[in-house]
Amino acid sequence: MAQRDHRGMTTVRTPVFRLTPQLDSARTMSTIKLRRSTTASAASAIYCFSTKAVSWTIKVRSRTSRSWSQGKPPRQGKLRLNASTKLETKGLTSLCTLFGLLSITSEAAAQAPSIAVRSLYAVNESATDRGFISVYDIEAGHRLVKTIQTVPNVGDVRGMAVSAVTGKLYVTYQDVSATGMVYCLNLYDDTILWDRAVSPGADRLAINPDGQLLYVPTWEGGSADYINVLDANTGDVVRQVHFSNRSHDTQYPLSGPIFQETKANDGSGSYLYLIDPGSYTVSRVGPYSGILGPYAIDSTSNYAVNNVRDLWGMQVANLKTGQIITASLPDHPPGNAGLLHGIGWTPDQTEVWQNSSWSDPHVYIWDMRSPMAPVLKDRVTLRSGRGSHWLTFDVKGDYGYVAPNKNSSDGTEIFNARTHTSVSVIGSSEDLLEIDFVNGKISQVGDQYGIGRR
Repeated sequence: MAQRDHRGMTTVRTPVFRLTPQLDSARTMSTIKLRRSTTASAASAIYCFSTKAVSWTIKVRSRTSRSWSQGKPPRQGKLRLNASTKLETKGLTSLCTLFGLLSITSEAAAQAPSIAVRSLYAVNESATDRGFISVYDIEAGHRLVKTIQTVPNVGDVRGMAVSAVTGKLYVTYQDVSATGMVYCLNLYDDTILWDRAVSPGADRLAINPDGQLLYVPTWEGGSADYINVLDANTGDVVRQVHFSNRSHDTQYPLSGPIFQETKANDGSGSYLYLIDPGSYTVSRVGPYSGILGPYAIDSTSNYAVNNVRDLWGMQVANLKTGQIITASLPDHPPGNAGLLHGIGWTPDQTEVWQNSSWSDPHVYIWDMRSPMAPVLKDRVTLRSGRGSHWLTFDVKGDYGYVAPNKNSSDGTEIFNARTHTSVSVIGSSEDLLEIDFVNGKISQVGDQYGIGRR
């Protein structure tokens, strides 16, 4: 029914479309047909269409009539409306303005393309734009798409985490006065939602699966014997979990729980800690042969691979039995190993890549088809001729990203993870992960750590 407002404009009351899916495997692709109810007004109608697997019944009800009618899926038809029409589909509501003759087909709807974008978000390490985030298009040869200007006065980037659920990205860093900080970025409009100090410090963080809590270590150079648990919406500290001092790298792998290593030199740094995310009960695996460095967990949380101080090689732990084995590098550089830095599973878990010392320009690749009996299978050489720090992979396992030494001006090198060949170099970053969008919405995210995904 048409009404006139105070400006003399005509307002048309619009019908409501309700879409209800019904299984109809016998029907093939068809288009829409409109049927009018004989008991309803001219604006009241129903039409149906089906796809190969689903039949959709669309009921149209005029606000001027209480009559409803239901039709069976015919083969074709057209709908003429001259008003805005509200469509409701299983709770998803969209508004379509229809002018003149509208012809809709289920075949056309089925062919509507999805726009998928795989992006690499990398927090810059170079002195000129440290803390800013460069975004690269993975499928377009890692072409630089944009650089997000985040916060000023970043002295040292410590880590990053992201939630596909909330669409928020978090970066821990030290400012130029060495204060531990965390900032939160809205990924849908590139705005900083908050930027807060965290006492007594901040290091390489993790996030829980629903995106509501952050697990923030208190810095490898500090003395606090706990990590902080933060409300991811506000940055408020909601809990402390005590177990060891000098906490450094926190992981929340696909199967959980929370993992933590520390640089404590009182003996407690030789254990890998597991924290239950519900009760916050702490258990541990070890001791290892020395203080732990970077590590990575497989997809089922059965195995951990670890860098260990003063070891040319790595140690692998069976997290269910507690067994720990050592895999040694046969032809390593001379001298003390110090702490090799950077280690990760390829997503399919057939390999583990391990960075070397700060001066050794190589990445060592282990065959992990038998996790407790690794076999060294390859060694790749970095273009820089210098050592490396962290490494990670894209979600699909196409690319490996090997970061240069901390705060270096050298670029992050990209390898074909299947052929072990160098393919490109992007700006210096050791805190980077993949974020995928489909039709503008986040569909999946990667991780700053090389966690298993099989």
